[in-house]
Amino acid sequence: MGEAPAFIVDDLPTGFPSGFDFKSKGCTTATVIGNKAYLIGGGHDESSTVGVQIFDQTRGELVNPTVLGTQPKPCKGPKGHSAVLLNENRILIIKKGSTPDDCIWFLEVDTQYVREQRKILGTEVVAWSKGARGDAEKPIVISGPSGVGKGTLISMLMKEFPSMFGFSVSHTTRAPRVMEKDGVHYHFTERSAMEREIKDGKFLEFASVHGNLYGTSVEAVEVVADAGKRCILDIDVQGARSVRASSLDAIFIFVCPPSMEELEKRLRARGTETEEQILKRLRNAQAEIEQGQSSAIFDYILYNDHLEECHENLKKLLGLDGNVTASPKSSPKGVELPMDLSISKIDQKVIIKCESPEPETASKNLIVLDLSSLKGGAPGRTRGLDVYAIDSFSDGLSGFNQPT
Repeated sequence: MGEAPAFIVDDLPTGFPSGFDFKSKGCTTATVIGNKAYLIGGGHDESSTVGVQIFDQTRGELVNPTVLGTQPKPCKGPKGHSAVLLNENRILIIKKGSTPDDCIWFLEVDTQYVREQRKILGTEVVAWSKGARGDAEKPIVISGPSGVGKGTLISMLMKEFPSMFGFSVSHTTRAPRVMEKDGVHYHFTERSAMEREIKDGKFLEFASVHGNLYGTSVEAVEVVADAGKRCILDIDVQGARSVRASSLDAIFIFVCPPSMEELEKRLRARGTETEEQILKRLRNAQAEIEQGQSSAIFDYILYNDHLEECHENLKKLLGLDGNVTASPKSSPKGVELPMDLSISKIDQKVIIKCESPEPETASKNLIVLDLSSLKGGAPGRTRGLDVYAIDSFSDGLSGFNQPT
């Protein structure tokens, strides 16, 4: 598509109205909230992202905010996108002619996450969140000292319920080893790129190990949920602390050995570490156990005295009946929207009318986005979208707010 025309500040109205009204010019929209107009658009190639600027009427200036979250790519074609003001906290963006998994986005302008980041960064902040149809199960964070058996417990869970659970793929700045595949074993990335994404709030937790960065990104967890699976994060106590402090709503489980003597016995039985390494792991384990038992990080503590019993207790915590094989959830699907459409809004519903050249089929070209059960948000997905079709002749459209 051609370059989106620049938005001219002089074109903005004085005495901004509040509500659904917006003004657009080319591929840029202006959504007005109080004394600020959020100018959304720009970008015209596959490597760019949808730009955001804020015109502050009180100061009479254009501000480039810090933009957090995974940012959407520009729309293909001349139609661009539509912007719908949902409330004073967020703006719905509908990308015309986009793929089903890329057409619904939310720009958060004053949510709790944005306010927290604004306070931390000391700048104007907005945050993107991709919309997703349906809900997702809470991710599971499992921590415990080396040798406690958490890896074995996770393997048992994955084997019994292969379609229900999935691992997030971590990022690292180290070079791939022989037989390691990018995106399978790790997401291998440049240090500068990972540091930039950490600064942009795209990581739940990270750590430096032997000079290399390792971490779990928000997107890596969301991708598992997009596939209809429940994400398991196997991380240490410090990582769990970081995730607990993040916006991720998860279940936190700490696996504890029955005693330090038993843990030492298990570590020595593995026969994979030197005496020095074993002693170091035991020192670290003592500190991790103290933190796991005394801190407010974890929701549950499991004692792995007998493996099978601990496995059954883990399933009970997750609401799984060991005698019944749980059926996998279907992967949430997106909506496919054409280039030509018009939008209306009433309460928590957005009506999308797909323009049809055939009058006899026009009544079947109405799609409803029900936003009444939204969950989550930046820096991850906004889930809970309900999408369905209606017949304009039977349901009517009286009372809808329509943008001009």
